[in-house]
Amino acid sequence: MPVLRQVPRSEVTDETVTAYYNRLFGDRDPVAEPGTATGTPGDWWTVFALSPDIFEHAVKGFAVYRNPARTIDPVLRELGQTRAGWVKGSQFVFSQHCKSLRGLGVSEEKIAAIAYWTVADCYNEQERAVLAYADCLSQAGGRVPLEVFDKLKTFWNDEQIFEFTYITCLYDMHAVITRALRMEYDAREDPIVEVAAPEGFSAADFLSAPRPANG
Repeated sequence: MPVLRQVPRSEVTDETVTAYYNRLFGDRDPVAEPGTATGTPGDWWTVFALSPDIFEHAVKGFAVYRNPARTIDPVLRELGQTRAGWVKGSQFVFSQHCKSLRGLGVSEEKIAAIAYWTVADCYNEQERAVLAYADCLSQAGGRVPLEVFDKLKTFWNDEQIFEFTYITCLYDMHAVITRALRMEYDAREDPIVEVAAPEGFSAADFLSAPRPANG
């Protein structure tokens, strides 16, 4: 479950939130009866509904990257979004955009290799360039060698590079928010926890010299 309260249908007064509730959940209350067509719980929507103007801003962001005015190849765009989800450890963003890649006809080999693209032979030169740039944005926090831009400029103009930058960073943000608030597939415990030592272990044993076998 998310760490923040979800907004039930009975509390919704905003027209935009109502429209999306209707589109995604029919006449159900998504808090009492969760679930979307893609198999997600749908609690991203019910948590964002806490602030209707932020909800509207977010859904307008979705419309931005689908706008016919965009000039970048949607496959290259989705590679950036999917890689951002993987880098930030958001199972939700990663999983949803794997589905988007599949919908665009991308091979299962390429989708599986998102996690290890640097050693995968299935990507072409342009795909490798945009994955490298996505890593610079999401993994290196915007630290981009100029040589990466030199490569991007062999097939994209400045407008296209800006589009990709904005969209990838937008999904980097969504990945962070979804993980932080434990929404959707990111409603899970952190796997990095202490593993208990064997019974009888003493903390002093960890740094002490090995004991003689018979001593």
